[in-house]
Amino acid sequence: MKHRYGVITRAPQIVAFILSLSISLAASADAFDDAFDYYQAGNYQAAFAGFKPLADQGDAEAQYNLGVMYVKGQGVPQDYKQAEAWTRKAADQGYAQAQYNLAVKYRDGQGVPQDYKQAVAWFRKAADQSSAEAQYNLGVMYIKGQGVPQDYKQAEAWTRKAADQSLPNAQYNLGVMYRDGKGVPQDYVQAHMWWNLAAVSGM
Repeated sequence: MKHRYGVITRAPQIVAFILSLSISLAASADAFDDAFDYYQAGNYQAAFAGFKPLADQGDAEAQYNLGVMYVKGQGVPQDYKQAEAWTRKAADQGYAQAQYNLAVKYRDGQGVPQDYKQAVAWFRKAADQSSAEAQYNLGVMYIKGQGVPQDYKQAEAWTRKAADQSLPNAQYNLGVMYRDGKGVPQDYVQAHMWWNLAAVSGM
């Protein structure tokens, strides 16, 4: 069971960090599941102690989870540098949620110097793995011309990928693009269709 944590705001704002732990599907399962159970029970110190050996052994999900706990100050003092270090270990292994979070860190300058080009690079890695949040944010970067030249065609393409996964703020942004004729021909019917879908999806 995976949750997304973040405030959904209207275009062309961003989606915040994914700040939830993911349940391991790998076979180191017992230790991971014990740590996750501690986390759900609010025993963050025990959860951290359970994830840490797995992370040291190279478990990408455990590394990602330590990054989340350092961001939130759960079981450890809040430490963005440590959060970045553990998140990067997981991201370097191709873990999409970690790649997304690392992109957000670069975009916002949290634990690393602000660097839009690096943010785009990590958003793209996660987006290529079908992360709807990363696809949406990559679209926003193209809208704003942050780390890439402003390009409404690319913005539309990435926003549509996220919208097709029912991400409400991507659906809303796609409606705005149709209303304004940016990246797509102006089409008020399509605009209202995407806004209605965003409303149904929870915006």
